Amino acid sequence: MQVKSQNQTQKTIILYLVLGAIAFFMLFPLLWLIGTSLKSPTENIFAFPPQLIPTQPTLENFKIVWQTYPFGRYLFNSIFVAILTVTFNLLFCSLAAYPLARLKFRGREITFALIVSTIMIPFQIVMIPLYIITVQLGLRNTYLGVIFPSLASAFGIFLLRQAFQGVPKELEEAARIDGCSELGLWWHVMIPAIRPALVTLAIFVFIGSWSDFLWPLIVLDRPEYYTLPLGVATLTGTFSLDWRLIAAGSVISIAPVLLLFIFVQRYIIPTDTGSGVKG
Repeated sequence: MQVKSQNQTQKTIILYLVLGAIAFFMLFPLLWLIGTSLKSPTENIFAFPPQLIPTQPTLENFKIVWQTYPFGRYLFNSIFVAILTVTFNLLFCSLAAYPLARLKFRGREITFALIVSTIMIPFQIVMIPLYIITVQLGLRNTYLGVIFPSLASAFGIFLLRQAFQGVPKELEEAARIDGCSELGLWWHVMIPAIRPALVTLAIFVFIGSWSDFLWPLIVLDRPEYYTLPLGVATLTGTFSLDWRLIAAGSVISIAPVLLLFIFVQRYIIPTDTGSGVKG
């Protein structure tokens, strides 16, 4: 029995070592980026083997980047655009997914199939029509113009529809007996029941909006509306590929996403929607 326990412990240790090595390999670019942003001009950032921990760490790179360009404005623009994008996505996708999951009407399955099929259409195909519509609506160089293509998504509708279908029918029937309207049922019963799916969608939408570069580059030409990806792109020409400063700007850009995931990951858990249902 003791030998079997020792073998199990050895297998567990080996498994953790393998997983730790894979995790380090996956995180190596991020660690190199952070280490480069903290290095002084006298350190070689391309040394081999790579030196992840700076010998003379400094925050001067962040100071130079922050003072040279209005990164505070870029940060505000990105946060504002991402929050609006997430809000509209959760609202519109949940409103579209609820009838597709819980209501019966003619053409429901065909409508859902057509919506999901749009996932296969590359953004580059619809980019020009979207730009023309954006210009005709007078949304160029505006926050609404940046979030216009992301007001809703087929992936979000698909994800929330699957979540709505997992809610027990007994909860819906009990709410209807209590006189709950269709909109009240959606808001008071269905939305709380699919909270993990909403949080998951919010994270995906936030990351996509935060890191989006192509559409803001097309629809914006006024620097006061630039988001962080555009701001980081301007560092390339300004500092003639000074990787320390570019790394500092990149760290500023990715830090909010990491913080968001750290704070909301505990909400990505299944809810006990069926715990009060007898079956």
